[in-house]
Amino acid sequence: MIAAIFSAALAPTVLTGFQPIFNGKDLSGWTPKITGHTLGDNFANTFRIQDGTITVSYDGYKNGFQDKFGHLFYKSAFKNYILRLEYRFIGTQCPGGPGWAYKNSGIMYHGQPANTMTLGQSFPVSGEFQFLGADPGQTRGTGNLCTPGTHILKDAKTIRQHVIEVGGPSLAGDQWVKAELEVNGHHIIHRINGLEVYRYQHLVFDPKDADAKRILPTDSLEITSGTISLQSESHPIQFRNIELKVL
Repeated sequence: MIAAIFSAALAPTVLTGFQPIFNGKDLSGWTPKITGHTLGDNFANTFRIQDGTITVSYDGYKNGFQDKFGHLFYKSAFKNYILRLEYRFIGTQCPGGPGWAYKNSGIMYHGQPANTMTLGQSFPVSGEFQFLGADPGQTRGTGNLCTPGTHILKDAKTIRQHVIEVGGPSLAGDQWVKAELEVNGHHIIHRINGLEVYRYQHLVFDPKDADAKRILPTDSLEITSGTISLQSESHPIQFRNIELKVL
């Protein structure tokens, strides 16, 4: 049943040219899913509009972060596309956030439908275009790949490590950073400020992962389409100029 829901939900949306998928005014077309909360419950107003941006804020987390990892899902699934946006880290990390989540966020892509996530599930089964911020004098490259519930195929090899560091640029402060994700039938590319930082061929399900097991298709482990979502991982961040072009 879950697999059937997954397949039906992933019918690709057709757009032409680069189109904005965030209107700068409200969260129309976007739905939050926060760990421990039902789909659509924007706990503590985590995802909000501020100065024309989607701002992830934790000022309402009175008891600290408590592993309330969140994802803001776009309404449609896509197959072959280019997604571009700008992001910047702001403020200070929410108390109780894990050390690895300091100045850490990202885009989840080829993800499972939000309505197939369990109440306590922290991350959708997906690929992640990871964003990391650095402090002055620190080297911390952005643009990495993370794989919750998935593996990747690169150069005819299966890579199973969860975090793949790609040697992206280390960007300090609260500067705006341009990120571009290209997904098509031949490769998936991460770009930062116009620079390609990583390329691989395919994303596949990890058949041993508990969350992936619930949604495994019967024909193939390869993931060829899915949802897009923006993360909340305990550090405030802003997103703007979110545009998508179907290939």
